[in-house]
Amino acid sequence: MDPNNRGPEEYGQDGDGHAPRQRPPRESLTSDFGQHAPALARTVQLVSGDFLLTVNPVDGSEIEPCPPAERPARPAKLDEAGRAEVERAARPAVPPGPAQPALPLLARQDEREKLVRLLARGRSVRLTGPAGSGRTRLLDVVAEDCADLAPDGVVRLNGHRRSADDLLHDLFYAVHNAPLHRPDRDELVDCVREIGAVVVLDDLEFGGAALDGLLDVTPECAFLFGATPDVPAPSADSGVEEVALGGLDRAAGLELLEHAVGRGLTEDERNWAGDLWFESEGLPLRFVQAGALLRQRDRLRAGAGAVDEFGVFEDVRPDAAPYDAADGVEVPLPSLGEAAAPAPLLASRLSASARATLRFAVALGGEVPHQAHLPALVGDTHADAALGELAACGLVSPAGSRYRLAAGVPAQLEAAGYADEAEAQVRAAARHYAWWAGHPSVTPERVCAEADAVLTALAVLSPLTTATAEGEPSTAVQLARAAAPAFAAGLHWSAWEKALRAGVEAARLAGDVPEQAYFHHELGILALCAGQLDRSRAELEASIGLRGALADKRGTVAGRRALALVADRSGTPLVLAPTAGEEVPEAHVEESASPPRGVPTAFPDLQPPADAPLVVHRTAPASTPSRKAGGGLRSLARRNLVAAGAGALLVAVLGTVVTLGATSDNDAGSPSDNVGVNPSASQGIDDGSLGADPAAEEGGDTGEATSRPTDPGPDGTPGTADDPTPTATESDEPSDGPSSTEEPDESPKPPTGSPSSKPTKTTKPPASTSPDPTRTRTRTDRTGPEPDREPTRPSPRRRRSRPPATPPAAPPRPPPRRRAARRAPRRAPARGRRVRPAARRR
Repeated sequence: MDPNNRGPEEYGQDGDGHAPRQRPPRESLTSDFGQHAPALARTVQLVSGDFLLTVNPVDGSEIEPCPPAERPARPAKLDEAGRAEVERAARPAVPPGPAQPALPLLARQDEREKLVRLLARGRSVRLTGPAGSGRTRLLDVVAEDCADLAPDGVVRLNGHRRSADDLLHDLFYAVHNAPLHRPDRDELVDCVREIGAVVVLDDLEFGGAALDGLLDVTPECAFLFGATPDVPAPSADSGVEEVALGGLDRAAGLELLEHAVGRGLTEDERNWAGDLWFESEGLPLRFVQAGALLRQRDRLRAGAGAVDEFGVFEDVRPDAAPYDAADGVEVPLPSLGEAAAPAPLLASRLSASARATLRFAVALGGEVPHQAHLPALVGDTHADAALGELAACGLVSPAGSRYRLAAGVPAQLEAAGYADEAEAQVRAAARHYAWWAGHPSVTPERVCAEADAVLTALAVLSPLTTATAEGEPSTAVQLARAAAPAFAAGLHWSAWEKALRAGVEAARLAGDVPEQAYFHHELGILALCAGQLDRSRAELEASIGLRGALADKRGTVAGRRALALVADRSGTPLVLAPTAGEEVPEAHVEESASPPRGVPTAFPDLQPPADAPLVVHRTAPASTPSRKAGGGLRSLARRNLVAAGAGALLVAVLGTVVTLGATSDNDAGSPSDNVGVNPSASQGIDDGSLGADPAAEEGGDTGEATSRPTDPGPDGTPGTADDPTPTATESDEPSDGPSSTEEPDESPKPPTGSPSSKPTKTTKPPASTSPDPTRTRTRTDRTGPEPDREPTRPSPRRRRSRPPATPPAAPPRPPPRRRAARRAPRRAPARGRRVRPAARRR
C-alpha cells in the first residue's frame, strides 16, 4: 500500500469532486529528489468520559475537563445501512486472485438447528470444538439464519486477544454511531443494556467471572460463543448452554475431499483419505489441506501437457488420467505423515512470494500481514496474490477481519526451518510498520486493524533491544512511538496500553530517556482516563522527573497540567519538586499575608522615623496552599510576631509624643500654632515630594523675611511680609534640631539668652508623630541634599486636631502676632525637610 497515493474508494473520498492530480511539468521533476517538508503530526481530539483528550504524538497527549459545549450527545443507534457496513467491515477481505469455490457445510445440520432454536429463545450458547473442526464456518451459517431475530440484527465480534472490557466497547461501536467518543464505564453500561442483538463471538479466550460480567451488563443480547475446549467454562449460574462440535464421519470426510479437489477420487485416493480420516479424527481442516495436496499433484502430473499454444496453464479436467503417459513420470500420493502435517509440503509447491509471506507470518506469531503490506515486505509488486494461494491451500484461516495461520501450521513450518531468520523478519516488518503507522495519510482505523501484527513485533523486539548508535533510535522504540498514538486515536486502548508498555521497556534498554519520558506520560494519561488515579500519579511524576532532567519545558508543562488534574480528582494536594535550573512558580514557601504597609488592620497606619530603614514586606497570595508540613503553625507564628512588633512600635511612638508634649512649653507664639490648613501649591498629592515652596530672596542674616503671601490666619485674612506675623526664616547657623536628612550639629552653642549670640532657630519636635491617615506615605531614603537643587523650606501648615466631643465654650484665641514678631524666629518643623548645608552659607 502506498500511503502517498491513496485510492478514492479506500479512504471514502470517491465522489468528492476533486480533480485528479496533474503530472508536474518536466522542469520540476528534479525537485522531487530534494528534501521534502516534514509531514504534519497527526493530532486527534476525542472525548473520553468527562475528559477532552488531545492525542499529540509530538509532546504527549493533553487532557482537560471537557467543556459542556464539547460534550457529545447521547450516542444514537445505527440504521440498517450502517449495521450492514459494520458487518461488512467485520469480515475478512477477499483474497486477490481467482475465486475459490465455497465448500459446503456437511454433517452439521443438527448442530445448526439446535443453535438457531436456542438463540431464538433468547438463550446464550457456547459452541465448543477443537481448532480445525469447522467452528467458524458453522458460526457464519448460523449468523445468516438469525439475521431477523433481534431488533439490532446480528453483531459479529472476534475475541482473539480481547478482554471483556474490550468486547463491551466493540459491541457499543458495532451498534451506536459515536465517532471519537469513548464513554466511561457507567455510560457504556447504560448504552449496552439497551442493545437487543444476536452477538456471534468467535475465538473467545476467557470464561468464569469475566464472562458472567459480560452477560450481566447485556441482558437483552443473545450470545453465540465459539471457543476451544481449553478455554475456561462459564459458571454454573450463567445459564449458558453448551454445544460440542466433533469431527466428521468417514463418508462426510470423503465428500468434503472431493469438493476440495473438484473431481472424483480414485480407489487409491479413497484409501489414502480413509487413513487420513482415522489419523485426524475427522477434522474438516485436514481434508481441506488434503484436497490442496491432490490439486498440486494433479498439476505436477499434467506437466508440459497442460500448456496450450499460448503458454497458459489449462485447468485439469476431472476425468484426467492418474498420470500423463506422455511424460512418463508418476507422482505418488503423499505419505500419511505428510498428510497429517501438510504445511511444509504445501509451502514447497507455492510461489516464492507465498513462501516469503509464510516466513513473515511465522516470525509474527502466526499473524499474516494484510495483503496491502505484502509487496513492501516481500519486495514483489505482485506479492498481494500470495494471500489467495495460502487461503486456497488451507494454510490460513479467517480471524475476524484478518487472516491467521491455520491451526498447527506455525509449528509445522517452524520444524521445516521457516523460523531460522525470524528476528530479521521481525525487524523488517517493524521498520515497515513504523513508517506506515506514522504517516499522516494512514487512518487510525487501519492501524488498529493491524494491531495484532504490530504488537507481536513489539513483543518480540522489546527484550532484544540494545543501545544503538548515537542519534539512532531503536526499531522497537520507533514502532511503539508511531503506533501508540494511532491506537489511542482509533479507540483501541488495550493495544495502546500494550504498545506503551513495550515502548517503555525498549526505551529503557536502549537508554533513550526522552522516549521513555513520553511513554510514561502517555501511560499516566491512559490511567487517568481509566480512573486509576494512583497509577496515573506515579507515571506522570516519573515522566516529569525525566523531562525536567532533559529541560523539556513543553513536555514538563503538559505533564504538570495532567498531574494537577489528577490532584483535583483525588483531592490530594499537588507537591512538585523544582527541577534543576528551573524556578517553579507553584513551589514557594507560604508566608503570612500581612495587611497593607506591613501593619495589622487593628492598628492605625504609623509613619516610621525618617532615619529608619525602609522595610518592604513580601506577601504571598492567601490562596496559595502551604507546601510544607506545619505551614499553618509557621504562618501563625509570623502573624503573632508582626502584631507584637507593631504594638511595640505604637507604644514607643506614643511614649515619645507624651514626653515631648510634657517638656514643651505652652507658648502661644509657637510656630506650630501658625501652621496653615492648605498644603503647599508646589507639592503634589502623588509626586512623592516632601519639600515645600522654595524660599524667596532672603534679606540676610537678620531673620527678616521677604514679602510674599502667606496662608490665611485664623480670621481668614491672608498675611504678608509687611504684617508682623512671624514667618520661618533660615539662619546662618545650622539647625540643631533633629532632621531626617542631616545629622544634628553637636558643636557647643551659646545660650539663647546671651546678648552676644545671634537669634538662632530652634526646631521643636512635632507634637505628634502619628500621620494623617489621608496623607500618602512616601519613601525618604536619601540622607543628604541634592547638589543641584536649592534647599526648600516647608510651607506653614495648620496643625489638624481631632474635634472634641463637646463644642468649646469660646472660640480659640488667635496667636499674638506682635509679640511673636519680637521673639527669635523659629522654623516650623516639617517631616522630610531639607536644610541648607553649612558649606553653602559661606
